[in-house]
Amino acid sequence: MDAFSLKNKTILITGASSGIGRSCSVECSNNGADLILVGRNVEELRKTATMLNPETRVEIIAEDITQSDDFEALIAEKVVILGKISGFIHCAGIEKTLPLKKHSPQLYHDIFEVNVIAGFEIAKILSLKKYKNETCSFVLISSVAGMVGEPGKAAYSASKGAVIAGARSLAMELSRSNIRVNSISPAMVNTPILEKMFDDIGDEASLEIIKKHPLGIGDPKDVANACIFLLSDASRWVTGTNLVIDGGYSAQ
Repeated sequence: MDAFSLKNKTILITGASSGIGRSCSVECSNNGADLILVGRNVEELRKTATMLNPETRVEIIAEDITQSDDFEALIAEKVVILGKISGFIHCAGIEKTLPLKKHSPQLYHDIFEVNVIAGFEIAKILSLKKYKNETCSFVLISSVAGMVGEPGKAAYSASKGAVIAGARSLAMELSRSNIRVNSISPAMVNTPILEKMFDDIGDEASLEIIKKHPLGIGDPKDVANACIFLLSDASRWVTGTNLVIDGGYSAQ
């Protein structure tokens, strides 16, 4: 079997209603995976489902991952239908670009709740023997903002740095359960989040950011392909690492 195949694997993906999460869903489907799509907007999740390979078995969880008290029960229902989980991609995220004087405790809380805490909490659930396959791979989407400085991103950068650091610790702890944990740090990718950020900062600042990418702005599929590698058996000896997918952004 192709080492990069995801056939006979069930993958849970947060943020599957748009952007990188949607692209990850499509590409995982094309590589043979069955999917549990998670997001707040049920209509957008259903739209993602229509983009999948017709042979893909797919279930939807339309919930706010920061608010649902019965999220474990919802996962349990889907595991009964699709089988135990072999992989998890945490794509759900919030991006805010604001000067420090406009940062507030609530802003830090809101960003960390989605970008960090929700992903770690889902990883905790999926690490339980009753929900996981014999071997499992978790991929947490971070950002180059967690590695390099950028004005206006104190809260966002701090959250993404926490994802990188937390993934390493999870990798060490969960290795005994045959769970690999890695993070991916993309630079700017053509998503609705990027469009909103460019609207917020204006054309001049946006152009400066684009110039910082020697290979240009990335596409969601570029990140999805990296996820497929980390979810597949081709990366069976890879854990605790942060894979940078940034078109040269952090090399300067």
